[in-house]
Amino acid sequence: MKKFLIWMRVLVSTALACLVVFAYSPAVFAFCGFYVSQADASLFNKASQVVIARDGKRTVLTMANDYQGDIKDFALVVPVPVLLKKEQVRIGEQKIIDRLDSFSAPRLVEYFDSDPCARYEAYDSINLSGATRSAAPMMESKARRDNYQVTIEAKFAVGEYDILILSAKDSDGLEAWLIDNDYKIPQGAKDLLQPYIRQNMKFFVAKVNIAELSKTGSQSLRPLMMAYESPKFMLPIRLGMLNANGDQDLLVYILSPKGQAEVANYRTIKVPSGSDIPVYVKNEFGDFYKSMFKTSYNKEGGKVAFLEYAWDMSSCDPCSAEPLSQEELRKAGVFWIGSPDSSKPSGRRIRPVPFPPTNDGRVFITRLHIRYNRSNFPEDLAFKETSNQESFQGRYVLRYPFKGETSCDAGKEYQRSLRPRFEKEAQTLASLTGWNLADIRRKMNISSLPDPVETPFWENIWK
Repeated sequence: MKKFLIWMRVLVSTALACLVVFAYSPAVFAFCGFYVSQADASLFNKASQVVIARDGKRTVLTMANDYQGDIKDFALVVPVPVLLKKEQVRIGEQKIIDRLDSFSAPRLVEYFDSDPCARYEAYDSINLSGATRSAAPMMESKARRDNYQVTIEAKFAVGEYDILILSAKDSDGLEAWLIDNDYKIPQGAKDLLQPYIRQNMKFFVAKVNIAELSKTGSQSLRPLMMAYESPKFMLPIRLGMLNANGDQDLLVYILSPKGQAEVANYRTIKVPSGSDIPVYVKNEFGDFYKSMFKTSYNKEGGKVAFLEYAWDMSSCDPCSAEPLSQEELRKAGVFWIGSPDSSKPSGRRIRPVPFPPTNDGRVFITRLHIRYNRSNFPEDLAFKETSNQESFQGRYVLRYPFKGETSCDAGKEYQRSLRPRFEKEAQTLASLTGWNLADIRRKMNISSLPDPVETPFWENIWK
C-alpha cells in the first residue's frame, strides 16, 4: 500500500508539473511522461557501486562490497591519498546506496496519444556511526619482518572490519607482507601496487572479523565510508581488475554542491537517450537496456565513461524514486548540509563525517557507468568537478496510439502516420540494441497496419 501511495504521488506530481509547463511556458523543454520502469544496478551481475561526496579538497568515499565467496577469504586493499585515522572511517548503509541507484537509474516513460479529432490544440513541443572496539591482535610476521619495508601506520576496527593503514617502500615487500599475514590477494598484485607506492599513497587494508559480523545479524558485508582531504579526486580501480573474469561494471554516484562531475582522463559521453521505442519493450526493458549499453560500449571502443544521470537532487522529472531527504544525503556523506539540530550544545546527532557543514543545501548528483577490464582502462579513474548544472537522464519513451474513433480528416491523417512512425521506432530499436529488425517488426505486428496513403501534392498547395 505504501509503495502504491508513493507511485500515485509521483504520478500526480508529474502530471501537475506537465500541466504547468503546458499552460504557462510551452517553449520550455520538460521531460514529463509517466514513469514505468528503471534499469538499476541489479541488471548487471558484476556491478560495483561507489558514492563520492566531494566539495573542494574534501571527500567522503563510500564503497559497497559486492564480494562473492567465503567471507573469511575477504580482503580489501584500497590505495588512499592520505593517512586515515579511526575517526575518519565509518560503516555506511546499503539502503542509502540503493536509494541513490533507484533515484538516478535510467528510466522508461509512457505517453498516450490524444484524440486527433478533439477540438482543442495539444502542445506537443514537449516532444558514519558504527560501534568501534579495540583492534584484534595482528598476527606476527612469520619471517623476514624487517625486510618487508612495510609500516603499519594505524590499526583499528570498525563494525565487522579489522582495518590497517599501511605504507610501503617496495611492492614486492608489500605483496609478501599481505600474503604472509593471510590476506588472500590475487597473484601478480605487486605490479599494480608499485605505481601507488611511487605516489607515496597509503593502503587501506580490511579483513572481516567473523565474530563481529555475526553480531550485526547481516548476511552481507556493509559498506565502508572514509572521509579525507586531498587534492586528488580519483578512484583506484586497477587492483580490482586482478579479480575480474571479463568485463566489470562500475556505477559511481558523485554528489557535489557545484554541478556535474566528469572523468578527467577518459572521455565522458552521454548514454543514448530520448528515443521513441516500440511499446512491447515495456515487458523487456531490462534486456533492452543491457543490449543498448553493450552496443554503445562496443561502438565507443570501450574506453569511455557513460553519463546516465545528472540532476539537482531537490527535484526529478519523471521521478523513478523519491528524492533523498537531507538526513539520507548526510548518511551518503554530504557534509556541507547542516543537521537541523547542529546548533544544540548537547545531545546532538553525530554527523556521519568529521567535516563541519557549510549550510549550503545544494546537492547535484552525477551517475557515471563504467564498464572496464584489464585492457581498456590502464589508468585509475581521475575526476573533475564542473559548474555545469545541465539536467540529463537516460530516458526511453513508449508512445501509445489513440484507440478511439478517428473518422475526421485529422484522424485519417493520424492513422496514415502510424505505420511510418512504428517503422521508425523499429529501426531505432534495432540500431540501439543490435536486435534483428525483422524480429522487431514481427513483435510489433507492423505488417497488419494499413499502408500509408500518399497525399497528392496539389491538395497541400491549395490549403
